[in-house]
Amino acid sequence: MTIDLNCDMGEGLDNDAWLMPCISSANIACGYHAGDEEIMKRTVELAAANQVSVGAHPGFANKANFGRTELHLSPQEVYDLVTAQIYLLQRIAGSAGIPLHHVKPHGALYNMSARDPALANTIAKAIYDADHQLLLFGLSGSHSITEAKQVGLRTASEVFADRTYQDDGSLTPRSEPGALITDTEISLQQVLQMIEKQSVTSITGKQVPIIAETICLHGDGEHAVMFAKHIYQTLTKNAIGIQAI
Repeated sequence: MTIDLNCDMGEGLDNDAWLMPCISSANIACGYHAGDEEIMKRTVELAAANQVSVGAHPGFANKANFGRTELHLSPQEVYDLVTAQIYLLQRIAGSAGIPLHHVKPHGALYNMSARDPALANTIAKAIYDADHQLLLFGLSGSHSITEAKQVGLRTASEVFADRTYQDDGSLTPRSEPGALITDTEISLQQVLQMIEKQSVTSITGKQVPIIAETICLHGDGEHAVMFAKHIYQTLTKNAIGIQAI
């Protein structure tokens, strides 16, 4: 059994070098919600050195709020926003001889597309037109996955090691208490349950079915490095390989 372990990278933090050996896919910020071209270049090189797949992590152009504030743009504005960021990382990665592997929307853009089929469709079309061979990483069971499949994209259903879930399979909003998992053991239990049972326990105790093809660990989390190391060790101990899709 294998699973992809992905992490949001290139967001200007100092822990990327510690996280990279533990993961198989890196979602690299494209300068809009965080990072810049120099950070993108360094992160691509770091991923290549660790044999980690490189993906674009496009978000809203809103560094002040780290791309986590919802913005309501026209379909054309969303399309242009996503393609511009993909092309930027493609150029930087291409200069290093590294192919782009996937795209994972960031923050508010990710959450909005999970619940809005029209937005999810626009994002999927932007990715497809940029490079139809790219995978879309989207929330398991959400419109992000179904719309991408309709467009013709390959997808990876994503689940989270450091976030709690609602009864409908959505993530608990960061604005609500208990949204983040800060206990290592709870995170490990959730990861193993998602992989082995294809389910997650919601904040009310409900068993929610999910499809776990890639597991996200947020690089900006307070316990990110510790979580990554423990998840890597636990998966290895349970004979679960960490491998990009």
